[in-house]
Order: sequence, then structure tokens, then C-alpha cells
Amino acid sequence: VQLQASGGGLVQAGGSLRLSCTASKRTASNNGMGWFRQAAGKEREFVAAISWNGGSTSYADSVKARFTISRAYAESTVYLQMDSLKPEDTAVYYCAVARGGRAVEIRSAYNYWGQGTQVTVSS
Repeated sequence: VQLQASGGGLVQAGGSLRLSCTASKRTASNNGMGWFRQAAGKEREFVAAISWNGGSTSYADSVKARFTISRAYAESTVYLQMDSLKPEDTAVYYCAVARGGRAVEIRSAYNYWGQGTQVTVSS
């Protein structure tokens, strides 16, 4: 499974961006998908996850009420709508496909990863 992420860029604080990620195989439509991010010099951290059918979502506390994860039904595409962006959201954002169908927060639960897209928020 290959993942292609897009939508990153440079935005001012308070602005919005929408990331998207498409998996190469339709089989990913049966799997949970998620977003992680890695800031310079830091560990990769969980951002948001969604179950295979979109019925369940999970968010890191730092992005709750600002970010929204969604997916196209029966497709292997996941989106991350990011609003009210802050400079501390600056990172490379990675999408991933989970082994199972649930929305999970643990990195080890994901076995396919995209190449990452840079998000930079200026103050």
C-alpha cells in the first residue's frame, strides 16, 4: 500500500489548511487511518485517527476542537481539516493505515505510512 499526502504549506497563525491522503489500494477502505506529526527535533506524535467506516474518531488533546478528521466513504482517502492553526502545529504531517479497522492512537498499530507533508505556521 502506498500513501500520497498533500495539502501542506505555509499559513499564518489563525489560518486553516486541509490535508488529504489517498492509499493506493481500495483494501485500505477496511482499515482505520490516522495522522501523525513530527516537529524538528521531536518524536513523531499522534494527531487524529478515524475508523474504517468513519463512525469513530480520536484526537490528541492539543488539536481537539481545532482539527477534524474525515474520510470519503468506501474510499481509501482521509482528510485532516486544520483550523485555528498555531505556530506549535508546525511539523511534517504523516498519514498512515492501521492494521485493523478501529481509530487507534498508537504508532505501532499502523503498518503503512505516507511520505509526509510539511505544515508551517508563522506567528
